[in-house]
Amino acid sequence: MTALGNQTDGPLAESRPLNICLLGYRSHPHCGGQGVYLHYLSKALTDAGHKVDVISGQPYPELDPRVRLIKMPGLNLYEHPSPTRALKFKHLLSWADFYEWFGKLTGGFVEPYTFGRRVARYLRKHGQNYDVVHDNQSLCYGLLDIEKSGLPVVATIHHPITRDRQLALDAAPDWFYRLLVRRWHSFLGMQIRVSRKLKHIVTVSSQSFDDIVSQFGVLPEQLKLIYNGIDTQLFRPQADVRQNPMRIMTTASADQPLKGLRFLLQAVALLRARYPQLELLVVGKLQEGGATEQLLRELDLESSVRFVSGVSNEEMARYYASAGMVVCPSLYEGFGLPAGEAMACGVPVISSDGGALPEVVGDAGLVVPAGDSGALARAIEQVLQDSDLHASLSKAGRRRIEEQFSWQVAAKKLVAYYRDVMREPAQKAATSAPSLRPQSQAFPSASSAMSAEQAEYTNTSGEIETNTNSRGAAA
Repeated sequence: MTALGNQTDGPLAESRPLNICLLGYRSHPHCGGQGVYLHYLSKALTDAGHKVDVISGQPYPELDPRVRLIKMPGLNLYEHPSPTRALKFKHLLSWADFYEWFGKLTGGFVEPYTFGRRVARYLRKHGQNYDVVHDNQSLCYGLLDIEKSGLPVVATIHHPITRDRQLALDAAPDWFYRLLVRRWHSFLGMQIRVSRKLKHIVTVSSQSFDDIVSQFGVLPEQLKLIYNGIDTQLFRPQADVRQNPMRIMTTASADQPLKGLRFLLQAVALLRARYPQLELLVVGKLQEGGATEQLLRELDLESSVRFVSGVSNEEMARYYASAGMVVCPSLYEGFGLPAGEAMACGVPVISSDGGALPEVVGDAGLVVPAGDSGALARAIEQVLQDSDLHASLSKAGRRRIEEQFSWQVAAKKLVAYYRDVMREPAQKAATSAPSLRPQSQAFPSASSAMSAEQAEYTNTSGEIETNTNSRGAAA
């Protein structure tokens, strides 16, 4: 027997389709990137012939109809109209529910932790359905319990959130706000400890690889670099969409300093006198009364900037196609999906050199120093004035994505990595912990109907549904 399920050694074990469980503690389909990652990865793995379930907390991802969504709801307090009143008597019977409520009221972000408790409990009963569990950056203590019990675990770290915390601290106006920032990011202690103990971690860029080693203290041998892909069938040039050469497009969570939106707004303000028809389309939600709204008033840009949210992937592709250029002003990105998507659509891209963005853009776009609004303005004007440059960047961007970034390639590399992980000897701790993969139980087909026990469990802790198949809303 090998770790490849209840299969014997040989060619069949090496080639048979896998039963894969993807985890996402928060998988918004329209912003933040995590729901986008789960959507495309699960689809590519399914296209390759594997059986994929996604276990997610709210907000839930949009998935291919062939991928099963197992809902693992928490209290979802960030969308509750009155979080202080959200706690009910039944929640007192659950430590995860109570701690999620208490954490929110005291300024913490504890959803990764509470999701981990719920999913570990679920997999303690149903882990025998899967060959491998792949976590999408929850990095929760529950993963260690799952791994200790013998079920192979892989975790993706897009980038270390220590970067986000430092940028938020740098932007904080006073000591009290800095205290709030530190409290909200207190989950980082858990993520660092878990990352150091996990055996198998995937990251999506060389920049993130180096940052995870230096900032999380993870050993290089724990890490595997596998680039994200871009859906080049959806994100493609669209001849039927009229391009507005004076439209700049960007994607940003409006009040996250990491995304660098304020530098792009300043660049637009510098150019507006010479290009009064210049407009900026932001795929993201403007926070009422937030720093971005205040900056728009200060720069007198309220009539030149439009925000859209709740955008589907299909609508996103058409927005890209309608823009004269796409600007990615982030101070740091672990990969940079919007840059890759825009390039796939044949739209010129101007990018900062923040994080892994230069790895994605390469020489097929214009790259400027992060946090430099003057450099952004000069690059934008260069594309506005030079039609030959505009055309060459359009072609070069599409060609680069087609040749170097593909979800099919990413899925193939991940499956090979899964099989490597599954071949490793069972951990010694598996004999002393409750097993997620009972050795005496025959491996069931993941496509079989749910057991009565599983159906009963999901009545209280999770809803399982087959999916029928947006960005920009607040995560």
